[in-house]
Amino acid sequence: MKCLGCLKEVAHEGYCKKCQRELFGGAKVQPHLSFPSPHSLDPSHYQQQTTRISISGVQVKYSLKLEADKLILSDSNGQFILKPTPFGVFQNLSEAPANEHLTMQLARQVYKLPIPPNALVRFLDGSLGYIVRRFDVQENGTKLLQEDFAQISQRSEQLHGKNYKYDFSYEEIGELIKHIIPTYQVELEKYFKLILFNYLFSNGDAHIKNFSVMHKNEIGYVLTPFYDLLCTRIHLPHESDMALMLFKNNRFSSTYENYGFYTYRDFEEFADILGIRPKRFQKIVESMLSNEKAIIAMVNASFLNQDIKELYIQSYFDKKKRMVMY
Repeated sequence: MKCLGCLKEVAHEGYCKKCQRELFGGAKVQPHLSFPSPHSLDPSHYQQQTTRISISGVQVKYSLKLEADKLILSDSNGQFILKPTPFGVFQNLSEAPANEHLTMQLARQVYKLPIPPNALVRFLDGSLGYIVRRFDVQENGTKLLQEDFAQISQRSEQLHGKNYKYDFSYEEIGELIKHIIPTYQVELEKYFKLILFNYLFSNGDAHIKNFSVMHKNEIGYVLTPFYDLLCTRIHLPHESDMALMLFKNNRFSSTYENYGFYTYRDFEEFADILGIRPKRFQKIVESMLSNEKAIIAMVNASFLNQDIKELYIQSYFDKKKRMVMY
């Protein structure tokens, strides 16, 4: 059996002690929810018991809280976000919870990116759902001030049209980080690693609302832990490589013009724009391209079906090949 959190071996389906501690404060929470997924119920059942948090594409999110060692739907004091299998017409949607869980765990365990505790759960009907602990809710129940980069850049559908989340660039987000975060040198390196991670693992939906800052009284604004990471190629095979342009003003590098996709040279230039020193850039890239065995092992341990595991691994190797091109 695999832990539904970290994917390590456990005696029975559920969570290892470390994941119980990180997710639930040590409570022995069972992996099975006490209610079926939205697919087997009238959606009004959910609407009566929880506030729908948001809709990103076809993904609907619900709020959960821990009560007497059980996770229950909640319209207040939510501690977790629950994502069931999405509704829609995209490919392999039943794999979406396992896809997001695997991608978040790779980011957390292999790449040491700041990722909130997350895991899989099973609905009463046996289907998988993805849960993530809310990082904006403190232990005393108070919430940290959080703003995404749509809010920070003052972009909205009303002012900038339906494509407002995508008509931006990662370079421009970097400029905003420099402007609002006191410790921007440290945060920009984390940000760079995330952009490269998203590229390597084909997360083609990392738009401006999927990057946020939160306010900590002692140091001001910092980047939030990273969220909504998944390999979108599994669900939209022909989606663009990245949700946003790498460079502002719709600019492509000469290397991109030659190959038709981003390569090592593009990320080298991007790192330079962010202010990351060349030697540090080289070290980051080398470390992010040297985890082949760990990636394959984690993909194989995941809850994706076998065909999707192979597609996931192949997608990674396709991008890795690009990163050794100059």
